[in-house]
Amino acid sequence: MMPKDPFILLSYVNTQLRDHYPSLDDLCRSLDADREQLASALASIGYAYEPGQNQFV
Repeated sequence: MMPKDPFILLSYVNTQLRDHYPSLDDLCRSLDADREQLASALASIGYAYEPGQNQFV
């Protein structure tokens, strides 16, 4: 289960992307997460996914 707090979610997702997944799509498929909801939650605190860096910045 993914964290609900957006700041904890940011840390969790970026760590997962760094350590286990080559892309956000792979992470979402593996964890059965909705990409749009995830991106929206992190956009609410000013972060967007950067595919070239494979992280939210």
